[in-house]
Amino acid sequence: MYRDQASVNEEESQLNRIAIALSCCVWGISTAFAQGAFPNKPIRWVIPYAAGGGTDVIARPIALKLGEVLGQSIVYENRPGAGGLIAGDFVAHAAPDGYTQLVGSGNTNTFPKLLYDKVTYDPVKDLAPISQFVDVPNILVAHPSFKPRTVKDIVSYGKANPGKINWASSGNGAGGHLALVLFAQQAGIKVVHVPFKGAGPAVVAMLGGETDLLFANTGVFQGHISAGKLRPIAVAAMSRLALFPDLPTLNESGFPKFESSTYYGLIAPARTPRAIIDRMHAEVVKVVKSPESLKRLASVGAFPVANTPGQFVDMLLQDVQKWAKVIKEHGIKAE
Repeated sequence: MYRDQASVNEEESQLNRIAIALSCCVWGISTAFAQGAFPNKPIRWVIPYAAGGGTDVIARPIALKLGEVLGQSIVYENRPGAGGLIAGDFVAHAAPDGYTQLVGSGNTNTFPKLLYDKVTYDPVKDLAPISQFVDVPNILVAHPSFKPRTVKDIVSYGKANPGKINWASSGNGAGGHLALVLFAQQAGIKVVHVPFKGAGPAVVAMLGGETDLLFANTGVFQGHISAGKLRPIAVAAMSRLALFPDLPTLNESGFPKFESSTYYGLIAPARTPRAIIDRMHAEVVKVVKSPESLKRLASVGAFPVANTPGQFVDMLLQDVQKWAKVIKEHGIKAE
């Protein structure tokens, strides 16, 4: 059938318009898919403490490596205050889109409802654990002038001199405080609890000879121990530390299964999509278990964990059950 040139031109024009429209649709679908990929912008890690603390020692190198793996930077945001509750509340009420995450610890996830009468978020219902980075055991350290040299010596001295041991902590309800309460209870001794506003001031008091003993994690003491200014007595873990291989555990020293530690892990707001939780978990495991990370963590006295979200939840529940009994029996409340 004969078609004039005008008809041919009109048909070609229509075909071109259809082709352009289809191209736009394909481009739009591709763009939408790219926009939906996670992550496509920097991720914010909210830190419950001031810069320069134990959290930084553990988490900053992980954040740097994880940012490389994900192809997006991880931005640190320190939100200290209220024993970690300010940061916990902020993340609990953040948008569940994966771009605001919490570097959590006992103060944000284990102790809030045990130590405080009013908490503005529910650590169980409002937060979604991703993976625990590490477990950092507390070590028991003494001022060099303190005469007892071993755990056994401390128990004997404490029984012979009730109320004569000045035992520092980083504050009421802190991990070191709970550890000393548990130790004194199991040993059957009475000590004087001397709380400070943080591990830093507690260590300063120890260095000045104002107090005798202190439980805290290795990062707090490492330099002072190396310099001979403080004397380690035992580690509150089931295994000895590679950092201090000659330091006995409390388990070895007559306190079976005595453990006290600080954990650090990555946590998202509840209702964060499972795909995002799974992606972050998978990459965290790779980073934490890399040879580079394992070597670095051992050098600061930390045990790598990199567990699943479900295992992290189980650990948190066990932690709550363990310390709830100690807190209730002794009427401990945060300051």
